[in-house]
Amino acid sequence: MDKIRIQGPCRLHGKVRVSGAKNAVLPELAAMLLVEGPVSLRNVPVVRDVQTMIKVLRHLGMRDVTLDGGTLRAEGGAPGEPEAPYDLVRTMRASILVLGPLLARLGRAKVSLPGGCAIGARPIDYHIEALRRMGAEIAIEHGYVVASCARLKGAEIVFDDRTVTGTENLMMAAALADGRTVLKGCALEPEVVDLARFLNACGARIEGAGTGRIVIEGVPRLHGAEHTVIPDRIETGTFLMAAAATRSGITIERCDAGHLESVLDKLQECGVALRVDGDAIAVQPDGSLRAANVTTRPYPDFPTDLQAQFMALMARAEGVSIINETVFENRLMHVGELRRMGARIVVDGQTAIVAGPAPLSGAQVMASDLRASACLIVAGLAADGETVINRAYHIDRGYERVETKLQGLGARIERISG
Repeated sequence: MDKIRIQGPCRLHGKVRVSGAKNAVLPELAAMLLVEGPVSLRNVPVVRDVQTMIKVLRHLGMRDVTLDGGTLRAEGGAPGEPEAPYDLVRTMRASILVLGPLLARLGRAKVSLPGGCAIGARPIDYHIEALRRMGAEIAIEHGYVVASCARLKGAEIVFDDRTVTGTENLMMAAALADGRTVLKGCALEPEVVDLARFLNACGARIEGAGTGRIVIEGVPRLHGAEHTVIPDRIETGTFLMAAAATRSGITIERCDAGHLESVLDKLQECGVALRVDGDAIAVQPDGSLRAANVTTRPYPDFPTDLQAQFMALMARAEGVSIINETVFENRLMHVGELRRMGARIVVDGQTAIVAGPAPLSGAQVMASDLRASACLIVAGLAADGETVINRAYHIDRGYERVETKLQGLGARIERISG
């Protein structure tokens, strides 16, 4: 397995460009199953989860799916297979997003229960119950969701808790359903809004994306279109925290500060000097780093996907910070690895108490999931000596050429084999 090796401490400088959002493009790839005609997606990140979803689409019979230079093209047409098998989807939670489109387009679907990072249970009950309300017959058989319907019917669906993939799956299913669907209690994430923009470009009739109430008027068919994927706000936040942890001045380009207001506010509370200029955010190496408390919640609050990176930053801050994880029950697995590097962290249930500043030192560490691997990179850049991060495949699921981008900022970082 590949490893990431960092020789710290590093001072970063220069400019870095953010890739397209993994969590936006994955549902948009699934939505291509609904479309008749050619589709072109621009600003697509070349990461493992995207490559896995492309394999799923090809298995389902999508024609001429190619990814070249950040542009993905596919020739539309009805998928030929209704089954997404375990061997293809076992590494990726987002695979469940093909369930709604397959049902809406073919009237049947067989999708393996999804896998992915071991950060906690992400149940798909909302997806199943909502699709049943739209007329689908669904059973769980031998680890698969098996569903069928003559044609999905519009319905009013209320989510008891915000669910991003649930909102996306039902929005896609309703796009070709018969009649009007009203979704209440929807997720507000920018990725949901971007999916709606793509579907509407293909001829869907969706209103309210980005609010708690989304209305979808079903249409008979969707046509091909071109669409540019939004920037990855989690990659942007990771670079912000890497710069802050190493007291570096860098400029992050092709990002959207409007998607990160809670994160930017929290960083400024910590003493990080920031300047937003259009689609760029500049980090200044000024001032001392102060501890701050944070609680993860769904958008627009502080994202769980940046909690681990923020914890690495707080290990370098003056004072005591309290970090509450409320989204996923197993998302503090990086604490033990940060402790190996010298961080002073105490865990009480879903709360981590971080006392800083700790003199971090390089060590052999193990990445447990995608965002934990990013956390360890942030810590390794700030630590004294060599850090080797095992299981680098986790970082490849969601960050495009991360070591190459950091090398461009002057970091002493490399990928090694074995």
